[in-house]
Amino acid sequence: MATTPPAKAATTSKKFEKESEAKSPLFSTALLLGWLIPGAGHLLSRRWVRGGLLFAAIGLMFTLGLLMQGKLYVPNPGDPLVFLGFIGDLGSGLLYIGGRLFGAGQTPVQVVTADYGTKFIVVAGLLNVIAAVDAHNIRIGRKP
Repeated sequence: MATTPPAKAATTSKKFEKESEAKSPLFSTALLLGWLIPGAGHLLSRRWVRGGLLFAAIGLMFTLGLLMQGKLYVPNPGDPLVFLGFIGDLGSGLLYIGGRLFGAGQTPVQVVTADYGTKFIVVAGLLNVIAAVDAHNIRIGRKP
C-alpha cells in the first residue's frame, strides 16, 4: 500500500490549483477580488505587506480626494473625457460604488482643491487596476 506523504499531497493540490487558474489566464479570483477591494488580491496570494500597503495607499488617496471635494464621475458616453474619468473612478471597485451610494463627490465645485481631489480619485482607481492585474499575474504564476 503506497500512500503519498501529506506534504507531497499538499504540494500536488497547490500545483493543481495553479494549473486550473493558468488554464484561464483572462480571469482569476485574485483579479476580481483585487479590483473590488484594494489589496485583497495580494492578500489572497499571501503577500500580506504588499496587500496592506496597497489597501492603505489606494484607500487614503480615494479618501483624500473626497475630502478635497473631488468629483466622482458618472457614465456619460456623449463626452469622452468624462467617460474616461468614470472608467478611472470605477477602477476603485467598492470604494467608488460605496461613494456613489452614499452621495459622495456630487457637490458642485466650490474650492480650488476640488480639481486635485478629482485627480486623486481617478489615480486611486487606476492604481487599483494595476494592482489587481499584478495580483492576477502572481496568482497564475506569471510573476514570482
